[in-house]
Amino acid sequence: MGVRIVIAAAFFSFLPIASADTYLVLPFFNASKNPNLNWIGESLAEAMGEALGSEGLMVLDRDYRVEAFRRLAIRPYSILTKASVIKIGEMADAEQVIFGRFDLTPVSGSKSRGSLQMTAALLDLRHLKEGPEFVQIGAVEDLAALQGHLAWQTLRYIKPNGAPSEAEFRARHPAVRVDAIESYVRGLLAGNPDEEHRLFTQAARLDPKYSQPCFQLGRLLWKKKEYKSAGDWFQKVTSSDVHYHEANFFLGLCRYYTGDFSGARAAFQLVARIVPLSEVYNNLGAAESRANLPDATENFRKALEGDSSDTAYLFNVGYGLWRQGNYQEASANFRAVLARDPSDAQASLLESRCARQSGPRPGDTATEGLERLKTNYEESAYWQLKAVLQPGK
Repeated sequence: MGVRIVIAAAFFSFLPIASADTYLVLPFFNASKNPNLNWIGESLAEAMGEALGSEGLMVLDRDYRVEAFRRLAIRPYSILTKASVIKIGEMADAEQVIFGRFDLTPVSGSKSRGSLQMTAALLDLRHLKEGPEFVQIGAVEDLAALQGHLAWQTLRYIKPNGAPSEAEFRARHPAVRVDAIESYVRGLLAGNPDEEHRLFTQAARLDPKYSQPCFQLGRLLWKKKEYKSAGDWFQKVTSSDVHYHEANFFLGLCRYYTGDFSGARAAFQLVARIVPLSEVYNNLGAAESRANLPDATENFRKALEGDSSDTAYLFNVGYGLWRQGNYQEASANFRAVLARDPSDAQASLLESRCARQSGPRPGDTATEGLERLKTNYEESAYWQLKAVLQPGK
C-alpha cells in the first residue's frame, strides 16, 4: 500500500501518538461455554481498539486480526496460548498485542442477565514481555462502562504520563446501551450486507448517541452509491470516534456526488487540517474547482507534492492551470499523464487545447467537470509515518 502524504511539520501538532508501536486487540476468549455470548468477546476487542485508537495509539483494525486468524487457522474466541498470541501478532505485524478472556455467572433472584468477569493482558512482542492483567467485574447491563474502564486501565499503563483522567476518558467515550452494543457487534459478525444494515440500524435506533453504527451504515450505503443517505449517516459520527476524519472524508465525497460542492469543501477542509493526505487535498481542490474558487490549483499541487507520479494528481494540476490560461505549464502536466497512459482521451484533448491556447468555453460539456477524485483514504499510513518521524509525541 503506497503512502501518499504531504509532509509538513505544522500538521504534526494536532494529535499525540504514544509511540511508533502498533497495537492489535484480539477477541476475548469466551470462558462461559455459551457460544451465543461470543459477541461479548468481539465487543471487548472492538471497544478497546476504538477507545485506544481515538486516544492516539496506532491500533490495527478488525480486518487485520480476522485475516491473521484465518491464515493461521485459529478459531476466533478460542483460548490462546502465549505462542498463539505471538504468531497472530507477528502475522498482523504488530508490536503489542492485547488479549483476554471473559466469563458470565448467572445471578439468582436478579433481573440482570448475569455478572461478567473480564480480564485483559498486554504482550510486548518486541521485548517478549508481559504486562499486568486488568480485571473488571460487573453486570452485563453495564458492559459499556466495564469495557471502558478496562480500556482506560490499559491506556494508563501504556501512557502513564499521557493518559487522561478516567473522568475525561469517560466523557469522551460515553456509555451506551448494552442491547445497542450487542446489535452493533452482531452486525459486524453478520454474513451479508442486508443483515449488517438491519443490525447497525437497530443499534443506532436503540442508542442515538452511539457513533460506531453510524459509520458502518455510511460505509454500507456508500458502497451502494446511495450518497445522500450515506452522507446523512457519516454526518452523525462524533468527533471522539476513531473514524471521525474518515467519515468526514467520505461525507465530502457524498456531498460532491450530490452536487453540494460548498459542503464537500467544508468536509475536506476539516480533514485536511488534521490528516494532510494527498487524496484529501486532491478532493478539496476538486470541490473548489467545481465551485470556481481560486484555491483549487494550489490544493491540487499539494496533492501532487505527496505523489508526483499519480496521474490523477498530474491531470488535476494541469486541468486547473488550463482553466487559468497557463497553457504551457498545463501542457507539461498533460504530457506527463499521456507518457504514463497514452490512451487517456481527456488528457489528449486538453493537451491539444493547450497547444492551440484554447481555454474553457461556457457550455462545453467535453471539458467541464473533469476533476478526478480519489476514494482511497489512508489515514493509518499517515499516523504510522508521523509516529516514526516524531516518536513519543
